[in-house]
Amino acid sequence: MSVFAQNLAEHLELFQRLDAIGNDVARAGDALVDALRAGGKVMFCGNGGSAADSQHIAAELTGRFIDDRRPLAGLALSTDSSALTCISNDYGYEHVFVRQVQALGKAGDCLVGISTSGNSANIVKAFDFARAAGIVTIGLLGRDGGALVGLSDIAIVVPSHVTARIQEAHIMIGHTLCGIVEDALID
Repeated sequence: MSVFAQNLAEHLELFQRLDAIGNDVARAGDALVDALRAGGKVMFCGNGGSAADSQHIAAELTGRFIDDRRPLAGLALSTDSSALTCISNDYGYEHVFVRQVQALGKAGDCLVGISTSGNSANIVKAFDFARAAGIVTIGLLGRDGGALVGLSDIAIVVPSHVTARIQEAHIMIGHTLCGIVEDALID
């Protein structure tokens, strides 16, 4: 079997099982709608490929997903290289997201943490602060959800142990969340 055929088979097998998390995705979409409708923002954080997914999903909110509509307040906390390097140099990399959430977040906002393992220390710290500050936490996770499953107001756990397949599911779920938001908030 070719690499492509193997990847496709794994992808299809996983995606056929994603119905099990549909209610969690719908709840997360509703939470994003509530925050945005109330004038709040959605902050995204992740590392590596999950940082790229954070940027991608935030851009779908500030730009547009499918329909023309007003821009929505979405931001990826991984995009400011000066903040990332300053915070990691002065405080340690585990603080790169929490410091930004402390500065930018407010009660009623949402923080979406994307982690294939669910154990990213910098997202764990951000979620600890966010929950105490009244910021809704949504974990877009993989494997068994890791430490973040217990820190998430809404945990969306992709049932796989293969990082690439989890990331493929995460971007589809991210697009679904954008679709829920856009359907609810289109002007």
